[in-house]
Amino acid sequence: MRKTFEDAKNEPGASDFYYGEMEMRRHSQMETSRVERWLIAAYWALSGYGLRALRSLSWLALAMTTTILLMMGLGLPLESPKQTATGTVPAHGGKVTFEIDTESPQNPTRDRFTGTRFEKAVSVTLNSVVFRSSGQDLTTTGGYIEMASRFSEPVLLGLAILAVRGRVKR
Repeated sequence: MRKTFEDAKNEPGASDFYYGEMEMRRHSQMETSRVERWLIAAYWALSGYGLRALRSLSWLALAMTTTILLMMGLGLPLESPKQTATGTVPAHGGKVTFEIDTESPQNPTRDRFTGTRFEKAVSVTLNSVVFRSSGQDLTTTGGYIEMASRFSEPVLLGLAILAVRGRVKR
C-alpha cells in the first residue's frame, strides 16, 4: 500500500504506512534478529524513522551541550603547552642540534567553567559536527571526547536533515 501511495504522489499517506511498517518490524519477534530490532529501535528513538525532525534536532542539541560541558570540564587544558627547545652549541662552531618538545596538557584544578573555556569548547564542538578537527590543544580525555563527538554529532545532523527533507518534500 505504501508503494501505491508513493506512486500516486501522496507523500503524507506513504509516510504513515512507512511509519507503521517500521513499527511492525521493530516489534516483530519472528522475522527480524535482535540486532536489527535494536538498530530499528535506535532509529525510532533518534529520529522517528527519519520522519521527526524535532526529535533529531533535540538529540543533536543534547549531544552538543554534553560535548561542550565535557570539554569545559575535562577536555581543555589549563593553558596551551609551550614548545621548548634544548640543545648544545659546540665550542668551535659547527652544527647545532635542538630538540623541540611540548609538555603534556594539564587539566585546571579550578575555574573550569569560564567564558574563555566556553568559547573554546563551542569552537571544538561546532567543528566536530562537520567532521573537522578543531586544531585546539586538548587533554587526552578531550581528544577522546572530540573523537566521539566527531562520530555521533554528524550522524544526528544527517538524521535531522533527512527528516527535514522528508517534511519539505511532502
